[in-house]
Amino acid sequence: MALEAVNYRRQQDGEEYEELEQIRRYEDFTTIDWIQESTAERNRRIREERARLACRGPRGEITPAWIWSQFRRLLSAGESGFVITLVGVIIGINAALISIVTKWLSDIKMGYCADGWWLNQQFCCWEIDSEEEFCPSWHPWSTLTPARWLLYVIFAGIFAFVAAHLVRTMAKYAAGSGISEIKCILAGFVMQGFLSFATLVIKSITLPLVIASGLSVGKEGPSVHMACCVGAVVASWFQKISRSQGKMREVITAASAAGVAVAFGSPIGGVLFSIEEMNHMFRIKTMWRSFVCALVATFTLSVMNPFRTGKLVLFQVTYSRSWHFFEIIFWVILGIFGGLYGAFVVKFNVQVAAFRRKHLENHGVAEAVILAVLTAMVGYFNRFLRIDMTEMMSILFRECEGGGDYNQLCQQSVQWSMVNSLLLATIIRMGFLIISYGSKVPAGIFVPSMAIGATFGRMVGIIVKAIYLTNQQSGIFSSCDPDLPCITPGTYALLGAAAALSGVMRITVTVVVIMFELTGALTYILPTMIVILVTKAVGDFIGTRGIAEETIRFNGYPILEQDDHSLDVAVSEVMKKDLTVLYASGMQVRDVEQILSSTDVKGFPIVASKSSRVLSGYIGRPELRYVLDRAQHTGDITLETECSFDRQGSEDQDDYVLSNVASGSALGAEEEVAAELLETTGSNDILKLWPWVNQTPLTIPMRLPLEIVMQLFKRMGPRVILVEERGKLTGLVTVKDVLRFNAAAQDSGSYRQWDSGEFEEILEVAWKWLAGAAETAVERWRSVLRLR
Repeated sequence: MALEAVNYRRQQDGEEYEELEQIRRYEDFTTIDWIQESTAERNRRIREERARLACRGPRGEITPAWIWSQFRRLLSAGESGFVITLVGVIIGINAALISIVTKWLSDIKMGYCADGWWLNQQFCCWEIDSEEEFCPSWHPWSTLTPARWLLYVIFAGIFAFVAAHLVRTMAKYAAGSGISEIKCILAGFVMQGFLSFATLVIKSITLPLVIASGLSVGKEGPSVHMACCVGAVVASWFQKISRSQGKMREVITAASAAGVAVAFGSPIGGVLFSIEEMNHMFRIKTMWRSFVCALVATFTLSVMNPFRTGKLVLFQVTYSRSWHFFEIIFWVILGIFGGLYGAFVVKFNVQVAAFRRKHLENHGVAEAVILAVLTAMVGYFNRFLRIDMTEMMSILFRECEGGGDYNQLCQQSVQWSMVNSLLLATIIRMGFLIISYGSKVPAGIFVPSMAIGATFGRMVGIIVKAIYLTNQQSGIFSSCDPDLPCITPGTYALLGAAAALSGVMRITVTVVVIMFELTGALTYILPTMIVILVTKAVGDFIGTRGIAEETIRFNGYPILEQDDHSLDVAVSEVMKKDLTVLYASGMQVRDVEQILSSTDVKGFPIVASKSSRVLSGYIGRPELRYVLDRAQHTGDITLETECSFDRQGSEDQDDYVLSNVASGSALGAEEEVAAELLETTGSNDILKLWPWVNQTPLTIPMRLPLEIVMQLFKRMGPRVILVEERGKLTGLVTVKDVLRFNAAAQDSGSYRQWDSGEFEEILEVAWKWLAGAAETAVERWRSVLRLR
């Protein structure tokens, strides 16, 4: 398959061939034909309407059967709303339980509560008003710093080991964030087991362990994945939804909005996230369902009140002061940082992913444990790395007045040491995030990115405040009231978090709304918009893609992004020409069975005859296999029975069952309807398959530009497009063909970012540096011993 891409380009060396081989993973999966799905849904509606009309009496009078059908119609109309509400309630309960367990596991690394082992530090010290006051009920594991450090590291390693082992042995799809895969699923990509009940349970159990281990990953991405699992599992209980791929994806889209809503306490932000990031084609009906699901999930989380503070998330904050126009200069700096941060993290994280695929594919548990231990060993000695990321952000976002002076954060006498700590926290967490995101444990990138932006933003805020305090008479600060604090460093932390999140995910409006809902202050909407605008401009200038889009490309999932394009190429250069076809007449069951056993294609074009390539229709492999199997069990069908794929010329008009049946109308038919059609169409003389044939498939001329073909795939969602010339079949094209061609047509430089070369060079330099440092240390010890 990669070789076909090489032929398209007509000039590829061996190294590029190996790189293109990396893009074949998706061949194990299938995609949904949305045109066929729409046809099947239309057929169901027509059959249901005919069934309701048939319930009336001979003269149209009302009968008990008609009353019962109307009652069932009423229940069916409210089914979707009930499903969406139930999904929202379960998502809210699951999010509350995960928040409670995560907080307890994070605190247990530091000590325990004498009043009850099940209490975290907040509930254990509930009567203590200030964080600086001594809490007699909370006992550290040891009074010795080395012992506390060792236990902290051991707990981190144990948590990471348990999480990684459960994921590897019980639910492999529970690893990672899941947002990239869900985007593909919503676009029509089928991944069996990715939204299963087992994945939901294992990810719900392991996510608190991973967060408590201290790994530089977040729970917000996995929260979206778990929410979509809830949506898929609940929807599968209802036949009307489970049999329709379109309705299933509407529920999953609504669930993704609820996942973001409970993760950030932002229902409107969740709805916008599902529009901006998750779904390619968004309908008003889907938006309304997303809103209801997000609202119900957020309300459920609020009722459970997991933190007993009235806050939906720990880092919710309110501000009592406004901003000044001279601060726009520093907000631009934060925006530039967000754009550069996004480009840096995306570039090197993909290189780490390539390194992981090459060297660590079978060592997921060991990798997770080592990363957790290293993160704990290094992070323990930094006050901003030692505590949980959400707790850290809640501290950095606060105003200094009103309990925000954590660990002398607001003290002017130690401001420069605080700047050093914040800078180190930014650099160290960024490095650990790059190597940790993508490991074989549940791992998100939302909160780590926000934490990095928050430490950098708070650092900038402290510097700006220091500049103001030393230059209060300067004209630039003339708008400041001398009796009130002029600079609020916490707002810089908030804006830095927004910039970093926008930079790495490449989302804009969603971030602004989430930050508004976190603060509840209209005052800081304009600053947030300015920062996000600068971040987007920097990202666009560099050419950065979001981490989710880059992950999709790296894994080779068959999905076309909105900005994918291909210029000055005809579809004839991309299409498959060597096709396996069926003939409208003249074929026996034996011939069809032989073709099915000798090929693995997903469907077959139907032409008039061996001598004529005039296109007659298209039939999918599952439909063909189903009809043959059922017909051989229910009818007098033999291997010599003739197959007819074309209704034209068939004597079906006198048949009551077939007279009102259109071609392709058996698509999506229930078992009873399909069985009735099979009994009528199957006989010893001929097997009529035309009810399962799409006799009006999507066709295009072979000279049509590939750019337009890509737009057809994006907007209409067909699995296959047939190519014809003057009515005669010349080839077919699929999304996978387009992706392979684009991969081959791009310059080899675009693939270097997927190579682990630069990351391996960094590791080599680091290893040489460590080896040199160790050798120097040994030599110094030897010289000391000689002096003795």
